[in-house]
Amino acid sequence: ADLFDAIVMAEQRFHGEGYQEGLAEGSHAGMAEGRRYGALHGARMGSEIGCYLGFALMWHCLLQKCTDEKNSKKIRALDSLIGMIQKFPYEDPTYDKLQEDLEKIRGKFKQVCSMLNIQSDFRIGNERSSLTF
Repeated sequence: ADLFDAIVMAEQRFHGEGYQEGLAEGSHAGMAEGRRYGALHGARMGSEIGCYLGFALMWHCLLQKCTDEKNSKKIRALDSLIGMIQKFPYEDPTYDKLQEDLEKIRGKFKQVCSMLNIQSDFRIGNERSSLTF
């Protein structure tokens, strides 16, 4: 009776074993793919924000020499952009408002570019990342 039970139940046993092996392999592959994806998109986001910060710091430095009211508004906008970037939670990938805050930074960057009469076009590609004026 045990011999026939083993034969009859073989399909179910092999199905269960195959499922467990596939689950383990898929979990391992998924973790590796997730790490690559996270590193790639994290690097892109870091490059974009770093570009915004460098832009803002450079213009802030240039405009501090002029003290008229027009430049004062530009400096306040640059200060706001710099503050938003400095408060951005780089170390916390589970931060639930990450995309929302990134969109606010992009919006503030566009506002600053408009105030400075600069065309902004931030692109990230395989070849290079660039900010063109």
